[in-house]
Amino acid sequence: MECVIGIKGKDFILLASDMTSGRSIMRMKNDQDKMYQLSDKLVMATVGEAGDATQFSEYIAKNVQLYKMRNGYDLSPNAACCFTRKMLADYLRSQTPYQVNVLLAGYDVTEGPELYYLDYLASSNKLPFAVHGYGSFFTLSVLDRFYKDNLSEDEAVELLKKCLNEIQTRFIVNLGSFKVRFISKDGVKDAGSVKATNAMEQ
Repeated sequence: MECVIGIKGKDFILLASDMTSGRSIMRMKNDQDKMYQLSDKLVMATVGEAGDATQFSEYIAKNVQLYKMRNGYDLSPNAACCFTRKMLADYLRSQTPYQVNVLLAGYDVTEGPELYYLDYLASSNKLPFAVHGYGSFFTLSVLDRFYKDNLSEDEAVELLKKCLNEIQTRFIVNLGSFKVRFISKDGVKDAGSVKATNAMEQ
């Protein structure tokens, strides 16, 4: 019952994830951070089996840092996506596949902001907006209708609120508030959390 949302703007990526951690029909906590900062301008958001999501995310994060230590520079978003996809594909063909879906958001000095959609079957696409989890059933139509190129940060937040309001209205489960981060040429900026009631928390 999770949801992560990515929206590409003019010179940034907005990445949002719900903060609910649950098992079966029980909610365990409301402050789970499902985003992992891989480098100064690269963030990964994951949904899936709790243990798999945490272990896989930390594995990718540590290997990205190891690459920087060995080579003296960060992986580009595209290179990090290719590495992540290869790991998913390798484990898919093993006896211990990861049940993890990923949104990878980053900023490249030549390509600008980039958003990649990867799923547990190791498929990969570069998209202007993407959603993983049950929230995708309700939000993709909203994004398709209201998304436009060159969104400002305020417009991206308003579009996110439309998505959250649709989830709150249609989805039987209350996902609560969503943690929001912006990834741009200036790095990763934490923008607090957004609730479906159109109330912004800092």
